[in-house]
Amino acid sequence: MEYKFYGWQDAATVKAVNSDYKGIVTPNNLYDALLNIWCEYTCAPRLRGEWSIDNITLGQCSITAFLVQDIFGGEVYGILRPGGNYHCYNIVEDVVFDLTSEQFGDEKLDYENNPVQERNVHFAKEEKRLRYEYLCRELRKYVDGDN
Repeated sequence: MEYKFYGWQDAATVKAVNSDYKGIVTPNNLYDALLNIWCEYTCAPRLRGEWSIDNITLGQCSITAFLVQDIFGGEVYGILRPGGNYHCYNIVEDVVFDLTSEQFGDEKLDYENNPVQERNVHFAKEEKRLRYEYLCRELRKYVDGDN
């Protein structure tokens, strides 16, 4: 299967560092599951008016990147965007991938020399922490067959 997210080919070589989510062995498995979970609620509030099923990854980056970190380890990095927000992505064992890159269409993002993003900084925003917790719960239900 061919994916559209940045780094999908190499992401297939990354393996989960735990078995917290049954069946999620590679980031590609996680992406497949998240396609059933990402929704308007998990989208960043400032982008919800633009979110649609056709742009399902819009506004999902930070909560997704920290979930990736939970499952696969590595670091979360951020690309500074116009307006001062960071677009988050992952690097695990030198493999760079971005499960939510599709939201930018044909725009080429620069995945080099970006700052590490800290979970405590992002989750200091309660709404973001709550969206992350919701994403984790929904993924748990999905992999356990409770959907």
